[in-house]
Amino acid sequence: MAVTVNLDLGYEFAVKAPYQTVFDMLSDVPKSASHFPKLDKLVDLGDGVYRWEMAKIGVSKFILQTIYASKYVAHPAKGTIVWTPVEGEGNALVSGSWKIKDKKISTHLTLHIKGAVEMPLPSMVKMIVVPAVQAEFEKLVEQYIANLTKKFGGEV
Repeated sequence: MAVTVNLDLGYEFAVKAPYQTVFDMLSDVPKSASHFPKLDKLVDLGDGVYRWEMAKIGVSKFILQTIYASKYVAHPAKGTIVWTPVEGEGNALVSGSWKIKDKKISTHLTLHIKGAVEMPLPSMVKMIVVPAVQAEFEKLVEQYIANLTKKFGGEV
């Protein structure tokens, strides 16, 4: 009795901050994560692995919390930060990447996030829950980008 919600999001934008400032902030997972809305707790599991525990959402008997862990690897020479899911931590598997390019007067960013969240819900609510969770996750990521953009001096 579980519903799987699949997520696949991609964004491109440019900010005013210099490349090194942007790369340093995004490759520091706790600093970057501090800008993510509704993050209840970020737990450092060591070796570049972090467990994300999101705030609980829902009403009545349908209280849900997304928990997952990912391993982060920064590649300064390539301008990338890549994360891969860690099995056995929570109810979701999340992967993604940042691609960061120095455009001299700005820094161009490409963000891709892919995930699958298992929710202990009856399948009869799937048609309602899946689009709602996808929309909520998209809203959170867009707020995260807005928070980062503000931190980096605005969008170009």
